Amino acid sequence: MSSLGNWAFGRLDAVQAWRDLADARVNYSVDEVRRPSWNIDVHRTALPAERPGPPEPAGPWERACRLVRDYEFSPPEIVRALYDPAAPLLGRDMLLEARFHGMHFYCGVRVTRVVDEVRDGADRVWGWAYETLEGHLERGRATYEVVKRQDTGEVLFVVSCHSQGAPTLDRITFLGWRVFGRRTQLRFYRRCAERLRLFVEAELRGQEPLPGRSPVVGRLVCAPSDTRMHRTDALAIHRVAPA
Repeated sequence: MSSLGNWAFGRLDAVQAWRDLADARVNYSVDEVRRPSWNIDVHRTALPAERPGPPEPAGPWERACRLVRDYEFSPPEIVRALYDPAAPLLGRDMLLEARFHGMHFYCGVRVTRVVDEVRDGADRVWGWAYETLEGHLERGRATYEVVKRQDTGEVLFVVSCHSQGAPTLDRITFLGWRVFGRRTQLRFYRRCAERLRLFVEAELRGQEPLPGRSPVVGRLVCAPSDTRMHRTDALAIHRVAPA
């Protein structure tokens, strides 16, 4: 397993930035969420189907759940994460690196919900949600769920989010977010779905689409596991908790 030292994200001491999240609070209230000032999105993507009935052992639903649990679906060219895999999923703090146009923003999120249920009498659902912490570029929540419709065998990846740019952004960051933020956000959703579908399909063919071992920083892991450092990362503009 490769070690990146404390410099997982370019020049940033990522371990310390992750530790600082422990004292941060969620930066919004759900009572504030309403259109048109908030973006409210739901994206559904079909994954390989199963036979009707409960999820099949090692089938598409189970494989997708594992990939979602480990944040493998996230496209590393847009968002990377650093977290402690030994911590319970519920309550887990994650340091995200949002990357676009030569700028890397480091923001915290916290897992505030884990979903493990049968919904509407037929849909087997597993997933989790994180909410943004103080200092994040955005305010809001993203929920990632894998759904099997047991009556038909359909398997879906469902991403549902509500978000808005943080009102405390400085002027330069705010302008950059106005220009690139929403486009990058929508591209992120699209790439998440593409990656998850491709990875599940590859595993069902007996292939290993990912390295299987995530880069490590002490006891923390970088996700997704195909995250790689590039020389140009050190040249990017780095902003920690820009809001």
